[in-house]
Amino acid sequence: MSTTTAGGAGAAPPADRRPPERTRKSVTGTRRLVAAVFLLPTLVLLGALVVYPIVYSVYRSFLDQAGTGFVGLDNYRALFTDATIRTAVKNNAIWIVLAPTVSTVLGLIFAVLTERIRWGTAFKLIVFMPMAISMLAAGIIFRLVYDQAPERGVANAVWVGVHDTFAESSGFPKAHPLPVHPLTAGGGGSFVTKAPVRTGHPVLLPLVGVAPAKMPGDARPAKTPAAEPGKITGTAWLDFTKGGGGRPNVVDARELGLKGIKVEAVKDGRVVASATAGADGTFTLPASADGARLRLPAANFEEAYNGVDWLGPSLVTPAIIGSYVWMWAGFAMVLIAAGLAGLPRELLEAARVDGANEWQVFRRITVPLLAPVLAVVLVTLMINVLKVFDLVFIIAPGSSQDDANVLALQLYRSSFGTDADLGIGSAIAVLLLLLVIPVMLFNVRRIRKEGRR
Repeated sequence: MSTTTAGGAGAAPPADRRPPERTRKSVTGTRRLVAAVFLLPTLVLLGALVVYPIVYSVYRSFLDQAGTGFVGLDNYRALFTDATIRTAVKNNAIWIVLAPTVSTVLGLIFAVLTERIRWGTAFKLIVFMPMAISMLAAGIIFRLVYDQAPERGVANAVWVGVHDTFAESSGFPKAHPLPVHPLTAGGGGSFVTKAPVRTGHPVLLPLVGVAPAKMPGDARPAKTPAAEPGKITGTAWLDFTKGGGGRPNVVDARELGLKGIKVEAVKDGRVVASATAGADGTFTLPASADGARLRLPAANFEEAYNGVDWLGPSLVTPAIIGSYVWMWAGFAMVLIAAGLAGLPRELLEAARVDGANEWQVFRRITVPLLAPVLAVVLVTLMINVLKVFDLVFIIAPGSSQDDANVLALQLYRSSFGTDADLGIGSAIAVLLLLLVIPVMLFNVRRIRKEGRR
């Protein structure tokens, strides 16, 4: 009788001890079913708020205004045949080229120049502050900044101030004589005396049409001219007494002299003498003016320079782009400054030791090393510019809104209102999407490339 030993030939085969199959998990260790349950609400919202509107907009762009008839590519054809929409496309191209480029360049300049100064942080804070303002508020601010009236619009106030510093402006743009006055129209906006003047006989040159409040601040009460032998004396004054009671062609006590008005003596078509009235309106001409007619040239009565029509058809788009740059240059500056802080300083110092000047260091080392950051800023601003609406809608007045039109504004105008055409509006929305996609693909490709490094 034999017995079997452990591990002998008669031993039972070992049981299958393979571990049971595990439920497959995701990379993060979470069961895929659980992950799908948590992602489902987000996917539903994404589909309802993003995917469905895109698909429906594409579908609606092939229908007519009523949404009942199929029109094919007619709505897309209208984008390039309608003059208003063509203007919007052209302005969008201008925006894409100018706004991101100028904002990025200014941000780069600000970031580099403020890196070595003590108050650089305070300066960056001031430049970045407009980012805290909404587009609506910025539009209202710049609508006032670009106001045509210099007393309200800051831009024109500065422009007129600079202009008047180098060019003399007229002080009496609406002054004119009355029929009872010894002056008559001389052509070209000037006024001349009805009769020649003689030496030793004072001349009176009264005018009206100037509000007392618009008179020069240092004008003094007019003075009756005194006769001088061998000379022609006279007075140019405002023949108007505030509150009434004055007499025409008579210098009354409360009437002011037209300080600074120019008087010319014209004989045989030539100017033989000229003078400028003093604070009390008096002037004196030499004996060579005897027998001439006195002329008040048109330069005395030209309308005052009123500045630039910033919101006119020719300048409205650059003006609005200026307001956008004011807001977003700070954004570009902050991102570029962050990239600048991470540059390897040893490379910059090595270049300086090798004899490179600051411009060479900036152009050949700093800018190439900042290229990824500059690309981020440019792409972000380009996507943002394609959606610009608020600034154009608020700043551009109704008279020049067609000239400042952009695709986002035209999308709003085509989709809402009494003459709304949702087919055209949907086509514009699809066009905007197609314009954004290449920029987004470039950004994704750049991010993946950076991730591989």
